[in-house]
Amino acid sequence: MGARKKIILAFVFSILPLVAQNVEVTADDFFADENKFISELSGNVSVKKGKDILTADKVVIHFDKNRNPIKYVATGNAKFKVLIKDKNYNGSGNELVYELKSNLYTINGSGFLHEVDSDKRVYGEKISVNQNSGTYSVNSGNKKPVKFVFQVEDKKK
Repeated sequence: MGARKKIILAFVFSILPLVAQNVEVTADDFFADENKFISELSGNVSVKKGKDILTADKVVIHFDKNRNPIKYVATGNAKFKVLIKDKNYNGSGNELVYELKSNLYTINGSGFLHEVDSDKRVYGEKISVNQNSGTYSVNSGNKKPVKFVFQVEDKKK
């Protein structure tokens, strides 16, 4: 493998109106289609915003007409680490979608979500996490049932 190309795209967008953060994207390869308002990154893709990290074999970034990112779609070895409501989460699945405006994370296919601090784990075919409302939705599809794993304290004396 030759020298890894490093592609850095600096996007400034905000989750809160007055708080903007840079997003750093690195990948082996980059393709942009200005007519379709998309950028495709492939090979060792990493997207970092603050402490949030998304990694995958391929990430497609969708933009609005003002060239602001509106959605990330990650496929192939897709994983993320994020802070949601002051809790650390790791997640993975066949496809990870993050919609910026609604702060909605969706894991499609072989979904796994792990709340690191409490060691709670959720498995399902589709897992949606709305960061704004703090709500979660898990669907099993028609394959296996939804699975939750958590610990319960034994209060015996």
